[in-house]
Amino acid sequence: MKSILLVDDEPMMLDLLSLYLSPLGYNCIKKESALDAIDYLESHSIELILLDIMMPNMDGLEACQEIRKHWDIPIIMLTAMSEKADIVRGLNMGADDYISKPFDEEELVARIEAVSRRRTKQSESISFKGLTLNQDSYQLLYHAKQISLTPKEFGMMSLFLSNPNKVFTRDHLINSIWGYNVSTEDRTIDSHVRNLREKLRKAGFPADDHLLTVWGIGYKWDRRE
Repeated sequence: MKSILLVDDEPMMLDLLSLYLSPLGYNCIKKESALDAIDYLESHSIELILLDIMMPNMDGLEACQEIRKHWDIPIIMLTAMSEKADIVRGLNMGADDYISKPFDEEELVARIEAVSRRRTKQSESISFKGLTLNQDSYQLLYHAKQISLTPKEFGMMSLFLSNPNKVFTRDHLINSIWGYNVSTEDRTIDSHVRNLREKLRKAGFPADDHLLTVWGIGYKWDRRE
């Protein structure tokens, strides 16, 4: 049975979430504060966290940031707010997805399952011509030497290496890495690709031979030897 940590300062919301998820085989642990949730994580194993943004003492954004310092547990943010800035902040702090209140049972379950599938798929190492990308430790190595990447750069590298020769449009990259309904401009993608190429070059990897621009469309990873 998968254990899900539900974190919300509203007991009725916790009861509703548990009502949706418990019949599907999830073990729901309910916490009314972020501090109590972090204390629980110190001594218990959890597969996924549903974390409300608006909470007293420590809000969900602060909690997400603190959790990411110690654990690599999938986090879905719960928010009643429509402001994109808070959604973007949560994703940049390490959240895997978000869901806006009010939501229905089918959407909630679909997002939980989608995040779980992505994390399962990511629990592998991918190797290519001296590069090793480790999804569990969020490391990219070239001949055993680490290349320091930002979370967004790592997400791009993972997407490219997992889908060789596939052309990704800028919109696809934005939706896959930043998330749907997040306002990000095309030039942001171009800037991240440019930085990623530069870091690969500095490590000695021939980035220009493999991380290719498909003019007018986007980018792809060429696996040619």
